[in-house]
Amino acid sequence: MSFASVKRVVICGISLLALGQTPAAFAQSASATTDDSDIVVTATKRQESVREVAGSVAAVSEATLQKLNAQSLSDYITRVPGVVFNDYQPGVSEVVIRGIASTTYHEANQATTGYYLNQIPLIEPGFPLVIPDVDSFDVSRVEVLRGPQGTLFGSSSLGGAVNYVVNEADASGFDAGFEGNLSSTKRAGEANYAAKAMVNVPIAADKLAVRLVALQRFDAGYLDNSLLGEKGSNDLRVRGLRGSLVFTPAEGTTISALSMYQEYDLDDQTYVLFGPPKTYERATNVAEFQDTSFMLHSLKLEQDLGFATLTAIGSYTEKKADLAFDNSIFGGNDPRTGTPELASSDGKSKTNYYELRLASPDSGRFRWLVGANYTRLRSANTDGTYIEGIGDYIDANPAMFGGQSGDTLAPGDLATRTVSSNRVSEKAIFGEASFDIVDRLTLTLGGRLFEYRSSPRLQYLPNANLIPPFDFAPGTSKDSDFIPKISLTWKPTGDAMVYALYSEGFRIGGINVYSAAVPGLPLTFGSDTTRNYEIGARVDLIGQTLSVDVSAFHIDWGNIQARLFTPVDFNAYTVNGGGADVDGAEISLTLRPTRHLSLASNITYNDARLSSLLPDSFAPGGGYAKGTRLPGASDWILSNSLDLSFPDSPMAPRFNLSHRYMSAAPVAFGATLEKGDYHLIDLNASVTVADGLELGLFAKNLFNQYGILNAPFSFAGSVTRPRTLGASLRFSLN
Repeated sequence: MSFASVKRVVICGISLLALGQTPAAFAQSASATTDDSDIVVTATKRQESVREVAGSVAAVSEATLQKLNAQSLSDYITRVPGVVFNDYQPGVSEVVIRGIASTTYHEANQATTGYYLNQIPLIEPGFPLVIPDVDSFDVSRVEVLRGPQGTLFGSSSLGGAVNYVVNEADASGFDAGFEGNLSSTKRAGEANYAAKAMVNVPIAADKLAVRLVALQRFDAGYLDNSLLGEKGSNDLRVRGLRGSLVFTPAEGTTISALSMYQEYDLDDQTYVLFGPPKTYERATNVAEFQDTSFMLHSLKLEQDLGFATLTAIGSYTEKKADLAFDNSIFGGNDPRTGTPELASSDGKSKTNYYELRLASPDSGRFRWLVGANYTRLRSANTDGTYIEGIGDYIDANPAMFGGQSGDTLAPGDLATRTVSSNRVSEKAIFGEASFDIVDRLTLTLGGRLFEYRSSPRLQYLPNANLIPPFDFAPGTSKDSDFIPKISLTWKPTGDAMVYALYSEGFRIGGINVYSAAVPGLPLTFGSDTTRNYEIGARVDLIGQTLSVDVSAFHIDWGNIQARLFTPVDFNAYTVNGGGADVDGAEISLTLRPTRHLSLASNITYNDARLSSLLPDSFAPGGGYAKGTRLPGASDWILSNSLDLSFPDSPMAPRFNLSHRYMSAAPVAFGATLEKGDYHLIDLNASVTVADGLELGLFAKNLFNQYGILNAPFSFAGSVTRPRTLGASLRFSLN
């Protein structure tokens, strides 16, 4: 049987198992297999079963992350309904929920999805220098909230939010853990490896504990840079530290501190230059490195007041990004010097976040939550283009440059220099109140009143292109609004829930940093909003042997912030205009026919298209017409998973087979190239070789599927990582 035939059999088999079990199989109730259909989440800023939330919420548990040998978002996030992943450069790749995105690349302002760590914002109110992809080790769960989340989570949640929940210190006992893996990726000349460790130490029994996590991961490069003569040029190193301190001085009082640092060091960018045949090659004059890091420090107080729980949070987040690009791949070497134009960018952001909230007890007919937060951002970025010899060229041709020297126009051969900065602050009050109208019927009303103040500055310094320098400082702008939310929940039985939901999301405006070099492009853009209308149901059948989640939604996206590019030098800029309608449905099925077997299938239909003309002065007809599909918005997204375990057998063997598919979607507005339309199959197996010690084997992208993940341009983009085979060793004391 051919490789292709095996692939078709596997895919069909998973789908049939997940969707076509006979009634006799359903009747074999018993659910010892682990799944994520009923775990506690904090999506509403209070602990609640995922099956009780009035909205589309999914969670990937620690057990599932371990079962999948997950290292980063790409290993698990697309298994959630309605989610695609623009897997670009590590540290700036974006999760897209329900098709709300204007690019498969990197949004030029705030992302359309919010990211949080134990409810602390990881995304600043402005351009995100880094989008943290938190390593999966010692993570309790990852919550994915689908649909706008503006009421409780603020800006940058147009499509939804991702909340990492990491394990914190536990004073009940000593614990330690270790995870290591070694693997080989097809085409990579080196092995991949990871080493991660955790220790949890009680300092005072049931009062005070500390938890420390350290990790290092190396992902070997699988792309070849032909101009550099470098095989596997895109090596990636990930390093991280995390510390948690939890103090419980008295019953009802908890003080916790959490600190984290994680860095990504990428030797060369991950995009390839497309062309037949399918290629893993790139060609640049220099290694296009990208180094990103983020550091987070937070302090939280939780106090039981009897009538309510008081939560106070303070955090400080610092991000850094340093990268280089070879601009000559767009238009060749500079004609004046015959040398390539190399771009560099060096940025830093600092964000302070403070939140205070009160939440009533979970019991009672009337439940409420009210809070306030304050955010302050300080960011600065320096961009430049380096052309070797341009300073000497200017000095040798003074008449061409008005007698100005090379040291003035291009100090250190920096042909252009752009300096940008921003100061952003947000003040907001928010709340939700739920009232049981009658038994099993609950009305929830919520809202957020906010005010943003932004003070951007953009400086374009004297340059070798003789573009007039300027200092653009428009002063302080203000953006304020009220974001409502309403839901109605009916629970006809203890195993069924039906809900209707209206929610909104928003994103603040910003400044077009890269427009500075192109006269005539807009320097600023405004905010945009989403409005979500949704109905859904959750049902557990046959003694919870079968769980079914279904939702249907319509999202109205207004005044879109669209990332566009100039046609010659591909300078990025953002404009507002047009709108989009997103209509879709999501179905999640989890079947547990026996205590050894669990099957899950997620099916998403998503029709995301412009509802009016999106202006683009460089496009034919002056823009993109109504009905144009949003970039990366696949009509169909499927994921299937089969888990087989034998906990009572010697060595407790466990097997997992996973399948993912996304239908084709354009990579950008006006592009003919498409991403998606491929299947990915992963295999995972493990045995327990000793008490607390597990040995695993895995195969990722088993059939070595080549597929496009993103592409800002039709000639370059990132592709799926080739087949990776490996082994893991995991130890847990408890």
